[in-house]
Amino acid sequence: MSDSGVVARLRAALGERVDTSATARRAARADLSGHVASGTPLAVVNARSVADVQQTLRIASATGTPVVTRGAATGLAGGANAGDGEIALSVRGMDRILEVRPDDLLAVVEPGILNGDLNAALADHGLWWAPDPASRAISTVGGNIATGAGGLLCAKYGVVRDAVLGVDLVLADGRLLRLGHRTVKGVTGLDLTSLVIGSEGTLGVIVGATLKLRRLIAGDVCTIAATFPNVRAAAEASAAVTASGVQPAIMELMDAASLAAVHALLSLDPPTAGAAQLTIQTDGPAATVEADAIADVLRGSGGSVALSHDRNEGERLLAIRRSMHPAMERLGTTLIEDVSVPRSALPAMFDEIARVEREHAVAIPTVAHAGDGNLHPNFVFDAEPDEFGVVEAPEHIWRAADDLFRAALRLGGTLTGEHGVGVLKRRWLADELGDDQWELQRQITRVFDPQGILNPGKVFTR
Repeated sequence: MSDSGVVARLRAALGERVDTSATARRAARADLSGHVASGTPLAVVNARSVADVQQTLRIASATGTPVVTRGAATGLAGGANAGDGEIALSVRGMDRILEVRPDDLLAVVEPGILNGDLNAALADHGLWWAPDPASRAISTVGGNIATGAGGLLCAKYGVVRDAVLGVDLVLADGRLLRLGHRTVKGVTGLDLTSLVIGSEGTLGVIVGATLKLRRLIAGDVCTIAATFPNVRAAAEASAAVTASGVQPAIMELMDAASLAAVHALLSLDPPTAGAAQLTIQTDGPAATVEADAIADVLRGSGGSVALSHDRNEGERLLAIRRSMHPAMERLGTTLIEDVSVPRSALPAMFDEIARVEREHAVAIPTVAHAGDGNLHPNFVFDAEPDEFGVVEAPEHIWRAADDLFRAALRLGGTLTGEHGVGVLKRRWLADELGDDQWELQRQITRVFDPQGILNPGKVFTR
């Protein structure tokens, strides 16, 4: 069927929820990664209900039209970018909390609700949803699930995979599946919920989620800021904290370049040249005892340690870490990347990052969720935006990224801890998985989507 015929069928079924304006179609080409899809989608469908999603996919399946699901478009891997001949299916408008059960510690939500908005509402019930990505104020729960997001608190409280009991999934042909359960335990059949988490829109469209909640943490919150003469010393100290057996809620590492950039952004006194910083937070009834123990480990590792028992001061210290992305924007255009290594390998990974900087003549300010070994190297470059204001990373940046990715794999790590594969990392996926596993996973996507119309060109495309 022609493109106009597909759009006509969408309009007949969904009316004003189908947006074919140039502005909407152009916006659907990109996410926060800086990558932009070639061409523009046929239309943007702004779904308001499960029925809207089913109607869209039935039409797409009948006409063989590709569909790219979008939420808030805050992804960093190009996974939600829609291009030529595709339907951009937005579920951002499906943002209701359908149910909260404090007695069962669960909530049922639609995919378009923002992570931060959900937790603001849950606080009235004395509850919270633990996944804490840096984008929590602007990213959706559905997007968090689709990418398998993590965040600052995941070392102690887990990632999205640990906080989802079930998902409602619309398949490519419009059928609705209710996966998972509302019980704490449940091992009936294969765990398709876990399969969908992190699948980046290749298996179906998430239209609902049953979330595992926690009660708000009682007790104190203690925050430690520890500076070290260089990033390797800070990484060794974070590994020493992990080895000590004390479990902080947050342990974030900023190298010298990122720390200096944030201090400049926030108009703070410049840090000591070359200095790196660990920001660590403990919580709960044992927060003070744990903070004291961690402070002793950090001092023993050569750190200059400041410890605060004041919640507001703790938030001020964490604001330094949370200001990383706007600080990077002042340095130039950045390719924000995401690798993970075993926590004991953090010092070696920072050595590799320094080597890549030297050999490729590229600046790579880096922060890390040191509590779980997840690093975010930021490749800084200068380039002119295209006609849509989008800047693509030049080839020399990708050569440096290739070197860094392979270093992470050599250290027993992974290409992505929380951003996903999307478009940007698909060429390296088989390097980590191996050809046999790559092919097996690609075949699994075809069981869910035989025509290959869901998010084509992403993840399993070489």
